[in-house]
Amino acid sequence: MSTGLIILLIVIAAVVVVGAALVLGRGRRGGASLKRRFGPEYERTVARHDGDTKAAERELTERVERHGDLRERPLGEDERERYAARWTAVQEHFVESPRGAVAEADRLLAELAADRGYPDGERYEEQLAALSVHHAGHVDGYRQVHRMARTGADGDAGGNGGGTEELRTALMGARALFDELSGSHADGGRRRAPAGSATQPAGTPSHAHGRSHTPWALHRSRPKES
Repeated sequence: MSTGLIILLIVIAAVVVVGAALVLGRGRRGGASLKRRFGPEYERTVARHDGDTKAAERELTERVERHGDLRERPLGEDERERYAARWTAVQEHFVESPRGAVAEADRLLAELAADRGYPDGERYEEQLAALSVHHAGHVDGYRQVHRMARTGADGDAGGNGGGTEELRTALMGARALFDELSGSHADGGRRRAPAGSATQPAGTPSHAHGRSHTPWALHRSRPKES
């Protein structure tokens, strides 16, 4: 074998090794970036793929490619106030009909997301995917409310649609996404709390007629009568 051929083979081998290292490096950086961006949604997606990290990251990458450039349409002040009043009514309705209130919250979130520029509620899975790209820390509340609303609509006689406590927890989780989508910040309402953070963002929308945004119905017990 000639010296020139040996050198050529060495060069080819080196290129292959460097190329593989670059691909692996991008994969690691991509995975870390997706974890930072999606937070708990990353872990849910991995679990849904039975622990297959590569499959989960492919799905999340596709979500970013489809919806990463979406720009949320700002709400006007009148729109924010109307949505705040409607959410307060949903929470008050929880007293008499927890499951009905959850169904109302599901419809309200779908409508609000569509008004902000996301896919409409008739395309729930696509809407949820888009929301997960921009509101990953709170999108699971919407997922839980939608699941319970659909279960109730299907007439689940086995009681698998969730008890009152589970319905209350789902509604309170969905409230976090509602707050982000209906917020009054200059960026149109997106408030980037750390993914998975339980801290309520500042700047909660104003409430219609001075009513509390979280009535006693969403707490475990009714206040004692004075």
